[in-house]
Amino acid sequence: MARIDEVRSAYAQLGGSASMYDGMMTCTTTLGTTVSRVVWGIGPQKNAAYLGHVFDSIPDEFSGRLLEVPVGTGVLTMPLYKTLPNAQVTCLDYSADMMASAQQKAATLGLGNVAFVQGDVGALPFADESFDVVLSMNGFHAFPDKEAAYAETFRVLKPGGTFCGCFYVQGEFARTDWFIKNLYVPKGFFTPPFETSGSLLARLMGMYSSAKVECFNSIACFTCVK
Repeated sequence: MARIDEVRSAYAQLGGSASMYDGMMTCTTTLGTTVSRVVWGIGPQKNAAYLGHVFDSIPDEFSGRLLEVPVGTGVLTMPLYKTLPNAQVTCLDYSADMMASAQQKAATLGLGNVAFVQGDVGALPFADESFDVVLSMNGFHAFPDKEAAYAETFRVLKPGGTFCGCFYVQGEFARTDWFIKNLYVPKGFFTPPFETSGSLLARLMGMYSSAKVECFNSIACFTCVK
């Protein structure tokens, strides 16, 4: 958990400009933590636990090529990249506005090893087997073409590489399922169909040489090796 402590310290550094969304994702603002508790049943301790679970899939001294898709506002991962100064990181997002927010955070943290590319996860602009790690934080539940996203993230990953991340799965926490169905889907924030923990594990086991899934309420954290 040493890395997540360092990451959360960086969250505090970014906290002065945190939006409600950023505060919810990191449980670092009063409003964000309240929303996280109400919708997801997740407070600061469980938030740190699931983020640490994902980040531990990446070696401490990682110096290879990492792709993050989607980067979103970068609030979860720019602090992570500060702990990986020798990694070559590429961050992709479809939204220019989201990516601009991530770029600002990278600049605030003085990151020089992170590049940003606007693009679609369903048609990644990278050659086959380009990356040692593909990281996806809270993105797959929003992708309109999930089949293309699974195929493309697999395609650009090197043999022996790691695919890891997290996203919403249904059937694990009833209160979250209610909010997703009645608020997040009608507003266009999330796009069905959604995985269950069982269907996600079966899918990943069918694609990768090994796969593990662990749920923190409705957040499924996964680690796969190609």
